[in-house]
Amino acid sequence: QVQLVESGGGLVQAGGSLRLSCAASGSTFSVYVMGWFRQVPGKERTFVAAISASGSIMYADSVKGRFTISRDNAKRTVDLQMNSLKPEDTAVYSCAASWLGISTTVDGYRYWGQGTQVTVSS
Repeated sequence: QVQLVESGGGLVQAGGSLRLSCAASGSTFSVYVMGWFRQVPGKERTFVAAISASGSIMYADSVKGRFTISRDNAKRTVDLQMNSLKPEDTAVYSCAASWLGISTTVDGYRYWGQGTQVTVSS
């Protein structure tokens, strides 16, 4: 069992930056693939970024070059640094954990946090 809690969301102007953090408790954090997803009202949750236990990383095309995912196994955290934010990045961002291989799909993750709101104003 893994519990996930996100923090760091907020309101920022376009072009600005935010850093999201996800803290994990429970089972062994270091073996899990960790992912970030986002969701806007009325739409499905979509993949943002993921990092495997060995450090392999994947990004959605829409955030490549602007977002950076990282993890600290000692602190049991996974962060998402978001730069050059755009209004279309506005969403609820959730972190997720999986003991399977790295995945870009919602079904690939077993545990989810509650999410944190990111709002980018134009």
